[in-house]
Parts: sequence; structure tokens; C-alpha cells
Amino acid sequence: NAVVRYSVWDRAASDFKLKFVNAKEVKKLEKIADKVEALDEETSKLSDDELRAKTDEFKGRLAEGETMDELLPEAFAVCREAAVRSLGMKHFHVQIIGGIVLHQGRIAEMKTGEGKTLMATLPIYLNALTGKSTILVTANEYLAMRDAKQMGPVFHYLGMTVGVGVSENPAKRLKVVQKQRIYQSDIVYTTHSALGFDYLEENLATSKSKKFLPKFYFCLVDEVDAALLDSAQMPLIISGSPRVQSNLFVTCDEFVK
Repeated sequence: NAVVRYSVWDRAASDFKLKFVNAKEVKKLEKIADKVEALDEETSKLSDDELRAKTDEFKGRLAEGETMDELLPEAFAVCREAAVRSLGMKHFHVQIIGGIVLHQGRIAEMKTGEGKTLMATLPIYLNALTGKSTILVTANEYLAMRDAKQMGPVFHYLGMTVGVGVSENPAKRLKVVQKQRIYQSDIVYTTHSALGFDYLEENLATSKSKKFLPKFYFCLVDEVDAALLDSAQMPLIISGSPRVQSNLFVTCDEFVK
């Protein structure tokens, strides 16, 4: 309440305070980004095989107890170099900062054309090194397929698999076997709508063989304001979706038997 009153009665001072706090945060992030860029020359000298081998090295170090924050500068530098070799694109300083912010579970605001798709590869690669579920949720089917196709070469270059959780044909549903294969990938690109329906279907499964979702770990949400605010104001419209039968029948049948 004090903050609200302060911003109402002294808007100019409030804005100044917010800018000051933000500037302090950015300075902390700048230091981490500088560490990433300091590894640029060293990383660029690695051969293709040596660069690919870094993925297994990082996984081993995480298994031995090293934290992701400790690993971040090296992992980001490797992903950055892989983008140069596979796409001919290099993350700018501000994109490195944005990647750090996303890894920390915070929101990075970027305008259209500032390279969100490329920036996302940094925290996605770092978190996928854990071997746990790493999902990028974007606004629609087109973007999910486009981003996976455009950024896939970076992850493939580093020895990781990429799955797309939406169908190229909207009228055709993905089968359980396909979803199991998709969600076993190191990195999955999907939409919030598809993920919502997958969660629904998973919880209506009548046997373990029909389950496909891994235990959730890291999820990066594109257009987070739209996904968590605008779209969240209305429930998922499931009437137009192929009907999923309730598992209560199976439960009652077992009980009667």
C-alpha cells in the first residue's frame, strides 16, 4: 500500500526510483554478460567436434554438483558460437542480458525485431543440459513451427533433439505415440493452447501407456503478457476439440468388478 500511495502522490519521484532500481539490476546483469563475451575468442578457436563435446562436458559437471548459474557464462558462450556456425547469427550484448533474465525466471521486454527468437536459445540450451523437461511456449502454431525450424540447427549442432508439439495440419490431431516421442526430445516448441489440451488429455489417460508428458521443469513463455493475462481471461474452448471421454467409467467398472 505504501508503494501505491507513493506512486500516486509523487509520480515523478516514483519513476526515478524505479529507473534507479532497474539500473542497479542491469549493472549486475552486465557483469555476467561481460563474462560470456570474454569467452568469445577462446570458444571460437574450438573445432566443431570440440564445441559439440561441450554439451556432454556441461552435463557431467552439472551431475557432479556444479550449479547452472556457475555454468551459465560458458554455456551461453558455446550456444552463441554454435549460432554463428549453424545460422551465421551472433547474439548481441543485449540479447545475452535478456537470456540471463529469462533463465532467472523473470520477464524480459523486447520489441518486435530485436531478436527474441535467437535470444531464447541461450536459456533454453542451458536448462536443457539438465536432461529435464525444457519447453518453449509461443503464441500460435505457425510461430512454434517456424521458431523450431529456424533455431533447431543451433541445438542439433550441439547434439540436442528438438520436438514440435503442434501438428502441421490443424485438423489432424497428434497421436499419443507421436506426443510421447515429441516430449522425449531435449527441447520442445509448442503453444499454450496445445500444452493446455495435452495436460487435459494426460490427466484423462486410462493407462500409463497413454501418458506422454514428462515432469515439468523449465518453461519459457513467449508473449507472456498475452498468454498469462489476455488469453487467461477466457477458459480453453474445448467444445470444438475432439471429445475426450471421462475415465470415470473405467474407475466404476473396476470398482464393480
